[in-house]
Amino acid sequence: MAPKKPAAPPPGCSLDINDPQVQNAAIRIQASYRGHRSRKELKEKGPPRVLENLKDVVLIEGSAAKLECRISAFPDPFIRWSKDNVELKDGPKYRYIFEDPDIVALVVRDSSLSDLGKYTISVKNPFGECSDSARLLVEVPAKIKKGPDSTKAKKGSTVNLIAHISGEPAPDVGWAKDGEDIEEDDRVYYNIGSDSTTLT
Repeated sequence: MAPKKPAAPPPGCSLDINDPQVQNAAIRIQASYRGHRSRKELKEKGPPRVLENLKDVVLIEGSAAKLECRISAFPDPFIRWSKDNVELKDGPKYRYIFEDPDIVALVVRDSSLSDLGKYTISVKNPFGECSDSARLLVEVPAKIKKGPDSTKAKKGSTVNLIAHISGEPAPDVGWAKDGEDIEEDDRVYYNIGSDSTTLT
């Protein structure tokens, strides 16, 4: 009995390999296969691996940060995120993200100075474990939280004007009078602290 010939495609149904949509579909299929193959190889070799490391993230206060890396693990691993060795629970502030096939990420919402620190991902399965770390750096725009109070003084007396400031990194600070920068000398000088500056 002669073997059956493959059925012809239905009329009007054909593929153009030069069609961008066909090429994109082929790329996605290949990427999916590569992810499956890497997980299959890992099952034979043992512990999880970090394929693309976490990177430090710098962001403006109040925005969201995303720390992500690419891992290879089979069977599916247990993922744990921590900040300065304290575990972070998945919730409104911190969101665990899993992007198929190999990308895992942590989203930190409403960032503030308290979010500065070292973030670590720990990946564990029955064959072993691995980890990776990166730092989250938060920039806070320079701001005058409270300007100096108006002061009356007698001629020849010493006057201290204090302003409360904030910013990360520490901002450059200067004083001005009637729009002109004040230069320090033996009569006028100013000190700059972590959260205030004093003109004397």
